[in-house]
Amino acid sequence: MADTNEMSSEQQQHQRFGLPGFRFHPTEEELVEFYLKNMIFGKKLSLDVIGYLNIYRYDPRELPNGEREWYFYVPRDRKHGSNGRPNRTTEKGFWKATGSDRKIWRMSEPKRQIGLRKTLVFYQGRAPRGTKTDWVMNEYRLPDSSPLPKVRLSCRLIIV
Repeated sequence: MADTNEMSSEQQQHQRFGLPGFRFHPTEEELVEFYLKNMIFGKKLSLDVIGYLNIYRYDPRELPNGEREWYFYVPRDRKHGSNGRPNRTTEKGFWKATGSDRKIWRMSEPKRQIGLRKTLVFYQGRAPRGTKTDWVMNEYRLPDSSPLPKVRLSCRLIIV
C-alpha cells in the first residue's frame, strides 16, 4: 500500500471511507449543530469523518501533505487552570487569535446564536516576536451561555 503522504486527498478519503468522490465540506451550522453537539453527547457516527487530535501540539507543517483542510476535535487545554487562557503553543511557534469571535447563527432561526468561530494565525518563534505564516485556522465552540460542556470543535486549517 502507498504511503499516505504520497496519496492525493481524494485517494486518502477513498481509502479511509471506501467512498469514491467523497468530499467533506460542512457548513458552520453543520459543524456546530451536528458534529460538535453529537460529539458532546457521545453519539457515534457511522463514519468517523472528524478525528481527535490536540492540534496545538503540532506545527502545521507536521500535518499530512496534500491536504488543504483538516478537521479535528480538540481538547480544551488551559494554561492556568480552568479560568486561564487556552494553551495554543507548539514546539516551534504559537497560534494567535485575530480579531474578535464571530457569532454563528442558525439559518432557520436567525436570532438564535448556536456557536462561535475564532480565527487564529500561526506564528513561528516565541510570542510576542514570532514571524507570521500563511497558516490560518478556524476554531469553533458553543456559546459561553450554553449549558453543554465546553469543548472546542474540530479545527479547520486552511493554507492561504
